[in-house]
Amino acid sequence: MNGVLRVGKWTLAVFVLPCLLFYMAFVFAPILVSVYYSLVEWAGMGDQVFVGLNNYKVLFTQDPIFWPSVLRTLYISAASLLQVPIAIIIAILVSRYVRRPNFLISSYFLPVILSVVVIGQLWKSIYNPASLGGMLNQMLVKFGLESWTKTWLADTDWAIFALCFVIFWQYIGYHVLIQFTGVQNISSDIYEAASIDGAEGFKADRYITLPLLSPVIKISVVLAVIGSLKAFDLIVVMTGGGPANTTEVISTHMYYMTFNSFKYGYGSAISTFLVVFCLVMTVLLNLAFKRAEEAAS
Repeated sequence: MNGVLRVGKWTLAVFVLPCLLFYMAFVFAPILVSVYYSLVEWAGMGDQVFVGLNNYKVLFTQDPIFWPSVLRTLYISAASLLQVPIAIIIAILVSRYVRRPNFLISSYFLPVILSVVVIGQLWKSIYNPASLGGMLNQMLVKFGLESWTKTWLADTDWAIFALCFVIFWQYIGYHVLIQFTGVQNISSDIYEAASIDGAEGFKADRYITLPLLSPVIKISVVLAVIGSLKAFDLIVVMTGGGPANTTEVISTHMYYMTFNSFKYGYGSAISTFLVVFCLVMTVLLNLAFKRAEEAAS
């Protein structure tokens, strides 16, 4: 019996080892290299000067862009979290009232697979001033709401919210698909048994659908938060971090410090902070879900 178990473990190791080596080579090793570079002052070429934790000291105490960029990243995370409850509602309604929902779900998912450049250019044209053909401002003018028109992506007060809406629009279909799959996997027998006891509609969703969807909801929440913490490409395409750095987030700040200012050591310090920040947020989310499950039980 022991020999069989030993062979099973070695067989498992043989299959796992290539994936583990691949992960270590392309994920774990670059993180360690980035941590090392965060301890040096380096312009990407020439000599490296070891400065210890000085890059982190400058980052946390002297960089006027860093902490506002962290706050904006959290704004985007909060906006992304709104996708989850809305996706749950859409998934339940589509599953309950649409006979052939596959086409509708595919339509929701379409923005997810579109190129970020296409989405960015599309929404830049929508947000343009009415004089330049911006659809949003033209609609506001048409409905007599001229006072609501703005230069959305050039307004320091509204640019980050305009970006949050685009990110929300692009990825909500992803969460709709996840939640719809979860709803579809709930056996209809459970709802039939509940209807006998008088649990239908909202009551059935509250006591049956949501509890059974909790693992799927957890996946959506973690993906939404961690994905938004790494938001980068759409911001670069639409605003480039402007106007006046008001749409700068952690990842764009890291990019510009590394590749525009040639401060590779400093940029590595920002990237290391981002990795740690994502890990901390993942742990906090898991703890929050664990406590919620314990409270529910």
